[in-house]
Amino acid sequence: MPIEIKVPSLGESVTTATVGKWLKQPGDAVKADEPLVELETDKVSVEVPSPADGRLESHAVAEGDEVDVGAVLALLEKGAAGNAAAAKPAPAKTDAKPAAPQAKAAPAAETPKETDYDVIVIGSGPGGYVGAIRAAQLGFKVACVEKRATLGGTCLNVGCIPSKALLQSSENYHAAGHDFAAHGVVIDSVKLDLAKMQARKADIVEANTKGVEYLFKKNGITWLKGHGKVEGTGRITVDGKAVTAKHIIIASGSDSANLPGIEIDEKVIVTSTGALELSSVPKRLVVIGGGVIGLELGSVWGRLGAEVTVVEFLDRLVPGTDKEVATQFQKLLVKQGFKMKLGHKVTKAEKTKTGVTLTVEPSAGGQAETLEADIVLVAVGRTAASKNMGLEEAGIELDKRGRIVTDAHFATNVPGIYAIGDVIAGPMLAHKAEEEGVALAEILAGQAGHVNYDAIPGVIYTWPEVASVGLTEEQLKEKGTEYKTGKFPFMANGRARALGMTDGFVKVLACKKTDRVLGVHIIGPAAGELIAEATMAIEFGASAEDIGRVCHAHPTLSEAVKEAALGADGRSLNI
Repeated sequence: MPIEIKVPSLGESVTTATVGKWLKQPGDAVKADEPLVELETDKVSVEVPSPADGRLESHAVAEGDEVDVGAVLALLEKGAAGNAAAAKPAPAKTDAKPAAPQAKAAPAAETPKETDYDVIVIGSGPGGYVGAIRAAQLGFKVACVEKRATLGGTCLNVGCIPSKALLQSSENYHAAGHDFAAHGVVIDSVKLDLAKMQARKADIVEANTKGVEYLFKKNGITWLKGHGKVEGTGRITVDGKAVTAKHIIIASGSDSANLPGIEIDEKVIVTSTGALELSSVPKRLVVIGGGVIGLELGSVWGRLGAEVTVVEFLDRLVPGTDKEVATQFQKLLVKQGFKMKLGHKVTKAEKTKTGVTLTVEPSAGGQAETLEADIVLVAVGRTAASKNMGLEEAGIELDKRGRIVTDAHFATNVPGIYAIGDVIAGPMLAHKAEEEGVALAEILAGQAGHVNYDAIPGVIYTWPEVASVGLTEEQLKEKGTEYKTGKFPFMANGRARALGMTDGFVKVLACKKTDRVLGVHIIGPAAGELIAEATMAIEFGASAEDIGRVCHAHPTLSEAVKEAALGADGRSLNI
């Protein structure tokens, strides 16, 4: 019986993908793990591999079709012989960037012989400013275009940094009122000074953005203040003023996505930007979207006293994470007071004198109901910031989702113009963009810059934290990979007990045949810090035994990683 090859899990809040390119045709002979088709989404570009040796029987969908996660892509006759001519080895994969449609060549354009700069970077977010610094270190004359009043992009100004500041402050507030007594620290009355909390956040943002400004001066990077627009090879304008460069790097980042029919005013219906600036704690906060951003900001306001309800289209939180971790995560959030409406969608948002009335109905269809909220946070993902930059006019190819199409070396189809970060395919993560910025600068200098996309960690900074790197159990099963699991609970870790932070566990997934670490998933205290060891292990091809044989200081939370690694071979010591 033919094997059904289905659309795999594709990441957080991603339910559909576009069929980019079929790499194998019906009748072709294929090998296990050989790529069959390329899929494109807002967040990631993936190749779907064959689960076994055999012959591709048929395609169930065509190039350009939109397909749901779990939908059948093709049928494979396991073990059957196929067309010998088609059974060529798959092209060697490069780890320089995720798979993406090949850019169509644009007419060659002549780069100005004498330019104002060697490298111009458009956008000063993590990818842009880190790429600019690395280029300057390599001897290039560099400028960075930024239209904000401060450097650092979304991440430092209205994203990663301010959200983590509020997460820490709200965690301290909650701990003072609920957790300190168990340590013998009795506080009779805990008061919230939200204005001071917001001021502290602003100070942290300013320190970070000023830090980038200092780094620009230190490395001789010119800040071109204004709106950057691409004119073609070697040419841009900044607020209408022409500037030239040998190499142009677009690092414009991403914007908050919205839902049809919902008008965002950043006052009562807000994106993450507005949610970071609330001047009072809402009594009722509805978060649309069960992904990272919504759960982090929901945690901030939930700890400060808001009643938080999460409406998620899918039947689970944070799609793309390991399912066992996601299930435990949901239980712990509910225990903290979160209300969950999974498998539901918002069809209407009507502003009232007291807030917002939302119409919500089951994703699969059914009886609609209404939810009343003081504040509604729309957190349904992000979209590439590629508009109003002259990209299409300059002939730069964009995909169906508005992302810039690049090759394996971040080059667009227009000579001398490159792109990195959220504006191209791949996970929208600040550290992914940073790695691409460094790699591209090194490529431009003639070095072998690269990014290993199999070793990009992801972290959710809630309580408990959730962190992962590599493949999930679900992905391993879909690939037909034989694996073994080692798991260790923080309840059995001495340091976690001393901290009073025993929720969660570490899970190590290793190849059953070779013991190579394939994925690590952590839910618990300091998960975002602990995942670095696992990322290093995957980067250097370590085995679970390698982790288990490394001496870890005692008592530390990191011992839970060691114990989970030992557990993959059935020899955990403390459980």
